[in-house]
Amino acid sequence: MTELRLYILQRVTAFLMIPLILAHVFVIFYATSNGLKAGDILARTQGSVGWALFYGLFVLLAAIHGAIGVRTVLREWADLSRTTASIASGALAALLFALGMRAVIAVVMPGGAL
Repeated sequence: MTELRLYILQRVTAFLMIPLILAHVFVIFYATSNGLKAGDILARTQGSVGWALFYGLFVLLAAIHGAIGVRTVLREWADLSRTTASIASGALAALLFALGMRAVIAVVMPGGAL
């Protein structure tokens, strides 16, 4: 993928994450201000396809966004080649996505099972 396309993709993922971040912060504020504990919150998210889709999209966008940023840092600061930086950032994106989806599954699966 060209540098320009990666630049645009990172800006698009940032733009798409803005409403997700705001919703996430709002939900946290609402839950904590109403005295909900972690167990109460998990009880409300278990089995929810909506929360799974919301946080699944959030994880996907964050993994892409973060990996592109790390690729840029590797290219500029570590002076890595495009190929090496792309491989490293691709591996990071896969790791972030896998760990994030593991967390999503734990939050929405009944009983928090992985």
